[in-house]
Amino acid sequence: MALDNLINPISLSQVGNLELLARQVVEGFIIGLHKSPFHGFSVEFAEHRLYNPGESTRNMDWKVFARSEKMFVKRYEEETNLRCHVVIDISSSMYYPDEAERKKRDILSKIQFSIVAAAALFELLKKQRDAFALHLFANELEYNSQVRSTTQHHRLLVSKLEKLISIEAPKFNKKTSAADAIHLIAESIHRRSLVILFSDMLDDAIIDEEHMEKLFSAMQHLKYNKHEVLLFHVVDRKKEIEFEFENRPFQFIDLETGEKIKLQPNELKKKYIESMHKMEKEIKIKCGQNRIELIEADINKGFQQILAPYLLKRSRLL
Repeated sequence: MALDNLINPISLSQVGNLELLARQVVEGFIIGLHKSPFHGFSVEFAEHRLYNPGESTRNMDWKVFARSEKMFVKRYEEETNLRCHVVIDISSSMYYPDEAERKKRDILSKIQFSIVAAAALFELLKKQRDAFALHLFANELEYNSQVRSTTQHHRLLVSKLEKLISIEAPKFNKKTSAADAIHLIAESIHRRSLVILFSDMLDDAIIDEEHMEKLFSAMQHLKYNKHEVLLFHVVDRKKEIEFEFENRPFQFIDLETGEKIKLQPNELKKKYIESMHKMEKEIKIKCGQNRIELIEADINKGFQQILAPYLLKRSRLL
């Protein structure tokens, strides 16, 4: 069975150990790499790089050459270290879908998916001896850690994420205010880093052009400070984008305001889909204009959609 298939609400509650869960995700992903077109990604050899013809052989790793007949040069710590800041949106909308819907569909909520993905990234970063930090925001910046590479720091951040998983019922009116939080994060990062953001982007930015400009002005703040930005747009594509509901009466609840509305999905499905596709297009255009890498993170799919883009990004930075 694929490890991604084990990461569902039932196994999440049974394991109760996010670090173990993250390790399973990473190990399954690495095994998959060796059977895929990504074979050759330097996961195990974070401290080596391929030899470039013509350069000095002084730092050649001859033991690796003897085993593999491939020429690798030893890389020193200052060459290999990456500083990575993982930023997670913990606003109320990220707690969709609720427990009953998750069990019915055998999926994680957007916040659970983001937490497991972040823990898996921390596991990879730890393996590659990189430094990492965690930032959490909703309508304000709620948590802002230091960037470190120690085992104790790793355990501290995983423990923080585990506490988030245990929160089942979000508070209404815990809205998303990404712009202010991202500005604060940009001001707190003093050395060039990779910033990875998990958010469903469901704040006023989706309907208000002014808010959209403020959000991407904050993203540009990160870019101005020489940081690389990887944005994972966390969505339930089937429900939130394509509006795949049975044509029967439903009561829809806005998790960020508590507002309720009763309707038959077919009454507004066409208009809703057009609106959401327009939002996606605008986000894609803004990311392109600001040189921000945008990746859709669909909670109906596995974690390769997170780890593969991260590794590709890391290989380009080092």
